[in-house]
Amino acid sequence: MKYLALPIALIFSLLFVDFAEAQLRTVPQSQQFRLAEGMVRIAEPGQLADTVSVQGDINAPGRYVIPRGTTVPQLIAYARGPISVRTGETILDWSKLRLEVTVSSYDKNAGEGSVQHYRFHYNEMYPDDLRNHVIRNEDIINLEIKRRPAFVDYVRVVAPVVSIVATSILIIDRL
Repeated sequence: MKYLALPIALIFSLLFVDFAEAQLRTVPQSQQFRLAEGMVRIAEPGQLADTVSVQGDINAPGRYVIPRGTTVPQLIAYARGPISVRTGETILDWSKLRLEVTVSSYDKNAGEGSVQHYRFHYNEMYPDDLRNHVIRNEDIINLEIKRRPAFVDYVRVVAPVVSIVATSILIIDRL
């Protein structure tokens, strides 16, 4: 009896694996799928699309194929928003953070580029210019999170310097 238990368990496990694989194949694909490493397609196949780069302090940086007419807030949402900023073990207060969005465009016909900067606090609404800014093909969008230094940041800079000076004084005194 114990010699039959192992083959029976093996047969049931193989049947279960085949059933699980069949279930995975029947799950519908998401509209957002990866074309290659760092390349994300948001636009449906056959839809007019633009290709843009998203970089900086964003959860999913990379190259995006987006529907034509997409705005910057929509693209930031596609890239899963700004990264959460942590210092050590604590999460910062987002109301004190400032977001800076830079949109770089290059017009091949005119042979010139343009850069537009948008600055606003995290708890404020997107500026109207940014909310209505339509992204064009080959634009580069950079998102940066900036914050004012806190007391802990100053301590992290001053403490090593004080430690080195105090250690040097002790070493010189002992010699």
